[in-house]
Amino acid sequence: QVQLVESGGGLVQAGGSLRLSCAASGRTFSRYTMGWFRQVPGKEREFVGAITWSDGRIYYTDSVKGRFTISRDNAKNTVYLQMNSLKPEDTAVYYCAARSGNGGSYSYQYNYWGQGTQVTVSS
Repeated sequence: QVQLVESGGGLVQAGGSLRLSCAASGRTFSRYTMGWFRQVPGKEREFVGAITWSDGRIYYTDSVKGRFTISRDNAKNTVYLQMNSLKPEDTAVYYCAARSGNGGSYSYQYNYWGQGTQVTVSS
């Protein structure tokens, strides 16, 4: 069982930055792929990026490449999403998720979810 708690959301102006954190419980955190997703009302949950457990490979959806950075600290059981050059279209509730498999960009692949944190980017 893995429990995830996100933090770091808030209101920021366009062009600004935020760093989201996701703290995980469980001794085997290092064996989970950690993903970030986002969702706006009325739309499906969208993949943002993920970091695999086996080789630390990181991949992103095209719309955030070059602006967002995912990292993980296995010693702290925490994964981060650094978001730079934020745009109004990045406004959403951001979720971190975990799965025991390696990789994955679909929400159904993930077994555990945090409660979400709101990110609002004003123009």
